[in-house]
Amino acid sequence: MAIKKVVEHPAKVLSTPCAEVTEINEEIIALLDDLYDTMVEYDGVGIAAPQIDVGLRVAIVELGEERDILEMINPTVIVTDGAEVDIEGCLSFPRLYGEVERPDYVKIEACDREGRVYELEAGGFDARAILHEIDHLDGVLFDSKIKRILTEEELEAMYAEEEE
Repeated sequence: MAIKKVVEHPAKVLSTPCAEVTEINEEIIALLDDLYDTMVEYDGVGIAAPQIDVGLRVAIVELGEERDILEMINPTVIVTDGAEVDIEGCLSFPRLYGEVERPDYVKIEACDREGRVYELEAGGFDARAILHEIDHLDGVLFDSKIKRILTEEELEAMYAEEEE
């Protein structure tokens, strides 16, 4: 387990579709652990392997109030539904925040660290976070989906409003 440096845009690894994981071995388990340590260090809610310069279809996301860790190996989107615009940021784009439209519901299939295939349904913020990380695995970056960039002042005002 180690904290890795987060790769920032415009690094080529970020816009390159990732390779499928063909075998879940000690290296993949260590990658999941490194992703977790790095996500916590950088105060993220999700991170994908290309963000630490690894071109494999592996990502993690914190889900729900309990902040349970969802580990996704070779995730695929089965179905999405609805649409919602909300604010997103990305560890690979420091200080860039914008309004992004994403489905409000997602159903995925992926493998866990034991190699078991599972399906998961999520809505709201959890769906957004999962889809953001799967986009990373496909070489799709959130800046291409921004409908409106937010200034730091707008962002601070919104957070201040929420705290009231």
